[in-house]
Amino acid sequence: MKQNLLKAVLYARVSTKEQEDTGYSLPSQVKFLNDYARKKNMCVKKIYDVSESASGKKLRATFSDMMDYIKKNKIKIIICEKADRLSRNFKDMVLIDEWLEKDEERQIHLVKDSLVLHSRSRSQEKLNWGIRMLFAKNYIDNLSEEVKKGQIEKLKQGWLPSTPPLGYKTIGEKGRKIHIVDEKKAPVIKKMYKIYSKGNHSLKRLTEILIKDGLKNRHDKPVSRSQVHSYLNNPFYTGKIIWKGKEYEGKHEPLISQDLWGKVQDVLHKKGTPIYQKHNFIFRGLFKCSECGGVIAWEKQRSHWYGHCNRHRPCSQKDFYRYEHIQNQLLKEIDKITPKSKKLIEWVVKALKASHQDEIVYHNSVLSELNNRLSKTKNRLDKIYDDKLDEEITEKKYRNLKHKYEKDEKEAIKAIERHKTANSKYYDFGVLVLEVTKQAKTLLSDIKKPDELKREYYNIIFNKLEITGNTVDLELNKAFKLIADFNSKIENISNSGKIIFEHQDIGLDKRKTGTFVPVRSAVLAYRDSFRTFLCNVKTS
Repeated sequence: MKQNLLKAVLYARVSTKEQEDTGYSLPSQVKFLNDYARKKNMCVKKIYDVSESASGKKLRATFSDMMDYIKKNKIKIIICEKADRLSRNFKDMVLIDEWLEKDEERQIHLVKDSLVLHSRSRSQEKLNWGIRMLFAKNYIDNLSEEVKKGQIEKLKQGWLPSTPPLGYKTIGEKGRKIHIVDEKKAPVIKKMYKIYSKGNHSLKRLTEILIKDGLKNRHDKPVSRSQVHSYLNNPFYTGKIIWKGKEYEGKHEPLISQDLWGKVQDVLHKKGTPIYQKHNFIFRGLFKCSECGGVIAWEKQRSHWYGHCNRHRPCSQKDFYRYEHIQNQLLKEIDKITPKSKKLIEWVVKALKASHQDEIVYHNSVLSELNNRLSKTKNRLDKIYDDKLDEEITEKKYRNLKHKYEKDEKEAIKAIERHKTANSKYYDFGVLVLEVTKQAKTLLSDIKKPDELKREYYNIIFNKLEITGNTVDLELNKAFKLIADFNSKIENISNSGKIIFEHQDIGLDKRKTGTFVPVRSAVLAYRDSFRTFLCNVKTS
């Protein structure tokens, strides 16, 4: 019988020391979750429990162990008391969301929230959970800003902040790496350019010649035709660096001249359009060709804008697309996120506020840990200073320890600044999502609004914009996809003529309740009645 039961793991966590001391213990929570699993005919394979008084390191280790265990043993159900028990660490929340999305059968049972999360959850549930995940990812992404700043600084100095193309090698220590000519492979790269510039060889034939000459890629395998095409199209060999669409002057030694580069590009692209577009058209850089992945170029003919694949890569797409036709398709999609009822804005605001609570807890806990680390480091610096004055340590030891502690101090200060910056950008992002939802269609339909602002809105709203023929293949960014789904549900409810949006003034249950008996507020009643109604609409 046990073989037919669904396998699950339990995750129990006590939020505060006070709860732990007043009977709200881990054993009580585990018993509650075990009872739930038994009622749902689930077989609990393992129990993970951790107290909030445990160190941050132990909390993360326990959570990581659980995620490793369920992946290794193909367990598809996690049972937890409620959402904030599962994790208040943004990185963990992102891992949970990614785990859910990869398999439709995976579920998270939040018992006291009366909620089962999975990749097909109802719109309102996905809106609340999805926006929490989106903002968690956004917060974490902001922490990488320092890395990006370092990359830009290196580019300004004339060095590529990543692996160079074939024909170059990297030397130097971490943080001070530069690229020099690879004496073994550079001659073959030069030969490749000279042969192809004459226009007498196809890419296929050129690849065969290079393989015969022994040219191998960085994985020590013979180069492929697509790799050869990439080498021929890389201006790095002329001394230039292209990074995120922007050109920088490199300090590395060029392998070929500008003249030879130009000849190769003429052969490679033939009747292709210029690589760099000078105009500032609204759709500049937004669209890609669905076949070859190249950027769609735009040009003006007889007062109308037309787009076409730039064909810098092998591609069969030759159609031209009129701007108005493409814009109409985008506005039709944007209409899906345009509020048809003030209820949409209310739910977006509610989801943003819920996400904000997650961010407050995470941000404060991380800053507390970092400030504690900084304080300990400063104390250590004070101590070794006193020890040196009292001649308890040697000059050499003092200098070594001083260097180490000062380095630790700088790293802690940098980390604190990164989190403060991420916190600021988190608020900006929340306001942005709300404002774009309210204004997008009106702003993008207004011919008086500047193209630069419209392009920024399109970049924010869409995750993917590709063109095949006259058809746009698009995908909304996750926040706006969730909003569009929920907007559709609200519209269906409105069209049905049923009204269920009024708050129920039932007040709070002030009687003494058991440990796991939820106290029902008007807000929860409103949420549950709305969820039930959505379910009825779905099945009717």
